[in-house]
Amino acid sequence: MTYHPKSEFMNVMMTRGFLADCTDYQGLDEALSKGVVPAYIGFDATAKSLHVGSLIQIMMMRWLQKTGHKPITLMGGGTTKVGDPSFRADERPMLGPDQIDDNIAGIKQVFSAYLTYGDAPTDAMMINNAEWLDGLNYLDFLRDIGRHFSINRMLSFESVKSRLDREQSLSFLEFNYMILQAYDFLELNRRYGCLLQMGGSDQWGNIVNGIDLTRRVLDQEIYGLTSPLLTTSDGKKMGKSLSGAVWLNPDMCSPYEFWQFWRNTTDADTGRFLKLYTELPLEECERLGALEGSDINAAKIILANEVTTLLHGAEAAKAAEATSREVFEKGGVGDDLPTLTLTADDVADGISIVQLIVKSGLAKSGKEAKRLIAENGAKMNDAPLTDAGLMVDAAALATPVKLSAGKKRHALVQLG
Repeated sequence: MTYHPKSEFMNVMMTRGFLADCTDYQGLDEALSKGVVPAYIGFDATAKSLHVGSLIQIMMMRWLQKTGHKPITLMGGGTTKVGDPSFRADERPMLGPDQIDDNIAGIKQVFSAYLTYGDAPTDAMMINNAEWLDGLNYLDFLRDIGRHFSINRMLSFESVKSRLDREQSLSFLEFNYMILQAYDFLELNRRYGCLLQMGGSDQWGNIVNGIDLTRRVLDQEIYGLTSPLLTTSDGKKMGKSLSGAVWLNPDMCSPYEFWQFWRNTTDADTGRFLKLYTELPLEECERLGALEGSDINAAKIILANEVTTLLHGAEAAKAAEATSREVFEKGGVGDDLPTLTLTADDVADGISIVQLIVKSGLAKSGKEAKRLIAENGAKMNDAPLTDAGLMVDAAALATPVKLSAGKKRHALVQLG
């Protein structure tokens, strides 16, 4: 793609690695150059917090606002009742209205760290799609909206096709999800003049549906832009750590734990993550990402500090770095904490967390280690361990890992 954008926002998206696809590069770029463009991303309320996997979308919204446009964070109070089937092997569990409201309240906390909400032209808005979905009349909706959708075309979307190809059932309830998401775009355009929907590349079909529907019903020209679905260089899904999802709410993932997740980025991902998750100048991201050997660790600390500062504030980032130095650097590896040094052969096929706890001297037997995990007494890098079947590989031990039993007994595990 050799298109050279005029607008600052499109330039940021393209140069920093946010852009996977766009429905009309030139048309969107023109609109962005002419004035304030309201744009939205939808977030379903399936948990009390978003996790690191959503951070790329949140950063897109932040850049949108920084470059003079209006972000709309759309809470899926209505769509969460149905569940997005995109690339899922099974149907989402049904949540009740109280649980959905609780989840929305939890998710809202995060956005205010990244966006400025208010009434000014480029201030962000938070809207709940229950506003228009909860009161829909089914027959009117079928007649006015349903007639614009071709089942043949919906079946051709990759997210639906992949489910059917595996002969996994797709309920009529979930099949309606893409119609509701398309309708969201139409309503946001009608009510708030929204011109752009953004999302991960798995949302491409849903976004295109919304553009098509709005063109047919309102005769409006609107746009879609997707970001790549991120995996780390070792093929893992972004947002997962050894102890599970890395949540953005501090009560579900401490700032130290969050900082540590970024500090443990693999060498190959450091430059790319600096461009996506920090606001450091492009040249600086490239310079830091190109460092080699032990020098790249300095770049990872900068990455961890910058990302943690954006979410939790500078004080929390500073405290997390200080704690990390205390535990991992100031003689902690050699003197203060018992250290288990493994060879690459020891972990060639992965090693179970239970074995690691026993080998590091924190439990006398596998049975004791399992009980420790079951009673929430075991932690890895200060994050509670919940899965006794967890396997740890060499990539996870690229930097020393701290294991804890209770509050006072700790050990380090490292590769020799």
